[in-house]
Amino acid sequence: QVQLVESGGGLVQAGGSLRLSCAASGRTLSNYGMGWFRQAPGREREFVASINWSGAGTWYVDSVKGRFTISRDNAKNTVYLQMNNLKPEDTALYYCAAVRGPFGSTRVDEYVDWGQGTQVTVSS
Repeated sequence: QVQLVESGGGLVQAGGSLRLSCAASGRTLSNYGMGWFRQAPGREREFVASINWSGAGTWYVDSVKGRFTISRDNAKNTVYLQMNNLKPEDTALYYCAAVRGPFGSTRVDEYVDWGQGTQVTVSS
């Protein structure tokens, strides 16, 4: 099992930017595909972005394409989510997660390890 800790959340105005970080420990992060999910109050958990073991392959939900960028630095055992042009509808608790394998995935049931989440709030 890999331990994941998210950071970088906070309160920003619409149109602003924020970078989330996910620090991993316990295992070599390069063995895992990684992803970001989010959940707003009263709403279902939503896939946001995923990245394969090397960082060469990425996937995004349509609502964040062109605004969010997922990346990873395996030497630092860290995954990032750069969020630009934030909108109020991006407000949610953001979770980092690891796939059981080297490939990225959009399916929540393929993720086996989860962080505790970091809150992102976007004001209008």
